[in-house]
Amino acid sequence: MWPRLVANKILRKRLGSDNLVADCPDANETIPEIPSLDQESLSQKTLFNDQKDTHKYKVFVSTWNMGGVAPPKDLNMEDWLDTRNNSCDIYILGFQEIVPLSAGNILGSENSRISMRWNSLIRAALNNTIPTPETNQEAKAVELQKVYPIKEGNSIENSGRQEFRCIISKQMVGIFISVWVRSDLSQFIRHLSVSCVGCGIMGYLGNKGSVSVRFRLHERSFCFVCCHLASGGRVGDERHRNSDVAEIMSRTSFPRGPKLDLPQKILDHEYESRFFFNYPNKLLIVICLLIICFDSTIYTSWRISANTIWSSCSQVILLGDLNYRITLPEATTRSLVEKRELDVLLKHDQLRAELTEGQVFKGWHEGAVEFAPTYKYYPNSDVYYGCVQGRKGKKRRTPAWCDRILWFGKGLKQNEYTRGESKLSDHRPVRAIFTTEVQVLRTSNGSKNFFSSDKFRQLKNFFDMFPTDELLCNGRSSFQI
Repeated sequence: MWPRLVANKILRKRLGSDNLVADCPDANETIPEIPSLDQESLSQKTLFNDQKDTHKYKVFVSTWNMGGVAPPKDLNMEDWLDTRNNSCDIYILGFQEIVPLSAGNILGSENSRISMRWNSLIRAALNNTIPTPETNQEAKAVELQKVYPIKEGNSIENSGRQEFRCIISKQMVGIFISVWVRSDLSQFIRHLSVSCVGCGIMGYLGNKGSVSVRFRLHERSFCFVCCHLASGGRVGDERHRNSDVAEIMSRTSFPRGPKLDLPQKILDHEYESRFFFNYPNKLLIVICLLIICFDSTIYTSWRISANTIWSSCSQVILLGDLNYRITLPEATTRSLVEKRELDVLLKHDQLRAELTEGQVFKGWHEGAVEFAPTYKYYPNSDVYYGCVQGRKGKKRRTPAWCDRILWFGKGLKQNEYTRGESKLSDHRPVRAIFTTEVQVLRTSNGSKNFFSSDKFRQLKNFFDMFPTDELLCNGRSSFQI
């Protein structure tokens, strides 16, 4: 029985990445109308000069390792989400160990009962509703769907209470991520996608690993990666965590989109590779001809403008139980924690050391850590877990900042980085609030008019007369029309 279960887990396509939940369908084909400017000139200043409007949104990100503890049905999450004092536009909530990491949960079929309860509690907190049996039934109906909208008659929005929608949520064993946006913002969400990477038992199973969500809001691509990395407090265990990060970065894969213009990997955001290798050869030749027919400065200014747009078009936020520890003796660590000498502790934090040495997360950022270590507490207590004299067999757990939030990409500003004080788990939740700048492009009529002009039609007709392979093979470097 066990070999068959293991083989089924390993061979199962992408760990069930297509089995996800959302309140509304993917709006991949719904592209908002792009307003244009009334410009008739075909000068090099307007040919590739797209106008941009900048919108600012607040993004709430939080991670919480539940230690296998199920949330009570009456759990009030408003304090954690801080919805009264600091309402955001997008909420990303990541969890680890929402179910115990037992053999049955790792190798067996996914149990979505706990994730359903979390979505119900999140909905109640964001929309200021009180969890009731009816609310739980509604959440259950939503969870049983994959990516279908809530029926109009049952929508909370129709009752005047709906303010946020779950655009996507996904569970892999104990890792769970849930993404919520304002209802009026959901119409601008496109290209939703999920990728699951298991790094646990046998290097593949989902007791450790990541669940990543990618989507586009207006013209910016977002990626949120919820992780649970290898545990262990011994010297050298940080290398296992670094290895997990490398696996997640290399194995996470998203669809490239209908126009082949979306990042496929977490860090696949370089303009040159995405443009010059994703578009047909004919378009490459047209670009070369533009340089010849007009002026080389057009290409230079266009390339600078394009690089500026694409270099800031993607933002990645990684959250989770990264499990990096503090490399000090247990007694020393506990003493420094009690004295609140956090600066001294941070000098021995494994994640900070690995970042400084360039071993992992090159180019990533983390806000100033000004809160006490989040791991490990006695359940329902403010006391850190330790070795009690006279009680053998208990594992020693040195306090550590296991739960972290990192980010990568331009246009992100972190406004807050704190921890919560809920005693539900042996971890404390960590949250961050970001401000993100999202550009809405308004294509100028200059480039639009060129591609509908007689000059472009002449180029197109010329290329239609010759196969692209023939043009490339003959090595022609200049043309005259």
